[in-house]
Amino acid sequence: MKTMSSLFAFPIRAVSALALAAALPLAAVVAPVPAEAAAGDLDKAVAALRGISTLKADFTQTDRQGRTIGGELTLKRPGKIRFEYDKSAQMLVVSNGSSLYLVDYEVDQVQRWPIANSPLGALLDPNRDVKRFGKLVPTDHPDVVSVEVRDPKRPEFGVITLIFNRDAASPGGLRLTHWVALDSQNHRTVVRLRNHRYGVSVADSAFRFSDPRKSSRRPG
Repeated sequence: MKTMSSLFAFPIRAVSALALAAALPLAAVVAPVPAEAAAGDLDKAVAALRGISTLKADFTQTDRQGRTIGGELTLKRPGKIRFEYDKSAQMLVVSNGSSLYLVDYEVDQVQRWPIANSPLGALLDPNRDVKRFGKLVPTDHPDVVSVEVRDPKRPEFGVITLIFNRDAASPGGLRLTHWVALDSQNHRTVVRLRNHRYGVSVADSAFRFSDPRKSSRRPG
């Protein structure tokens, strides 16, 4: 069974390898940024997240060993998200607004955590996390905004770094291009987004799932 510490570092089955260098976050290259710009960009990042009512995007997820797999992300406020992985993965990550589920169809198991106990909490609930626990991480490009979110009192919740590109067509003028999640075991996972579709119709049923456990067939 996958544990909480591996939630963002899944052992990915039947996938091709990527170079580790390609998974490095843009935030790793540091350059000075004026304090005024930093404060303003943090507000803009929060506004960008709050401005997303619904979002669909294609994603690729890369683990710490450079293995990658793709799929489609669906996001809906408040707090709902679905990672529909390629069929080869036989797994699903979905949040119904209060809990985050990892559904492993290969071994017929389901794990659940409160959203607050996941690095994804910053993405799903920017009202709670980003302004309180977020800080701007300087980058080497004026059109790239990087925000690191962590709760110093709860290191077991991990760290997520959200990376945006300036884009007038995106909510808040920033487009979320990828994020880097680091769990308490220092397992790093990079999720990259493309083909963003904002404001699409998304039914709440998209955030339910068929329970594979023999003892229950109730949807999540």
